Amino acid sequence: MGASRVVIIRSPGAWTASGALDPSVIGRMLARGLSLLTGENDVRRAAGALFRPDDRVGIKVNTIGGKAISTRPETADALASWLVVGGLEPKNLVIWDRTTRELRNAGYAAAAGRSGIRVLGTDADGVGYEPGLVAHLDVGSLYSRILTDLTTASVSLAVLKDHGLAGVTAGMKNYFGAIHNPNKYHDDRCDPFVAQVFDAPPVKTRHRLTVIDALTVQFHRGPSFHARWAAKFGGLLFSTDPVAADAVGGSIIERLRAEAGLPALEAEGRAPGYLATAEKMGLGRSDASAVETIEETVS
Repeated sequence: MGASRVVIIRSPGAWTASGALDPSVIGRMLARGLSLLTGENDVRRAAGALFRPDDRVGIKVNTIGGKAISTRPETADALASWLVVGGLEPKNLVIWDRTTRELRNAGYAAAAGRSGIRVLGTDADGVGYEPGLVAHLDVGSLYSRILTDLTTASVSLAVLKDHGLAGVTAGMKNYFGAIHNPNKYHDDRCDPFVAQVFDAPPVKTRHRLTVIDALTVQFHRGPSFHARWAAKFGGLLFSTDPVAADAVGGSIIERLRAEAGLPALEAEGRAPGYLATAEKMGLGRSDASAVETIEETVS
């Protein structure tokens, strides 16, 4: 079996002179990253390598951190637009998270826009959680109906952050926002729970792609925003291996911590143990020697 591929795309032009994100640059970063990930330069072929034309795709964002440290709407919009150009129907795309309030606080317009692409919180009228408990290994949760009923394929569009317990929160832990009881699974540094929530059928059978928004990275005192320890990394990460994506994201956090003179996560007793657990469960690869990392800068 070949190495798992993780693509890192960075751009010094991601922000305009006013400090806002440049949507055109984010779009180019997104397109280039998915081209390198799939090996396809044509958008339709690249999208076809990941999704069927009739897939109903849920883009699970992370908006608990507000505008300061959440998946940026510009990133989610760029991904949704890329999928439409790639041949998916706008009506079959939904950008979603736990609550309408969190989506709005992070800058999302929680509604179906003219494009037909929906933005939904699980708490929206007529949505909610599945009534049946999904019991899997050590976890038992109700999963969002956005995931179970409205989608056939899922993208974890996470934001890259340090986490006071898990060490790293990125693509895999993003699915804690798909269950009704995430607070129950923070014991023992969230290990094995991050891996087990991901391994449960509602997630595992739908997940196709991890994209990590690393435009701004919270590398210490996460997951909440602290400006002193937030870096404008200006990057996006892409992988079909959810474990490898988080492992590479963790290495970026470690790099930023070292540059700031902070100890490694392991020295603080916060190494992301869920990665090794996930690898043992066959969910992907965490060892750097088994991961092909491609880095590129776009203008």
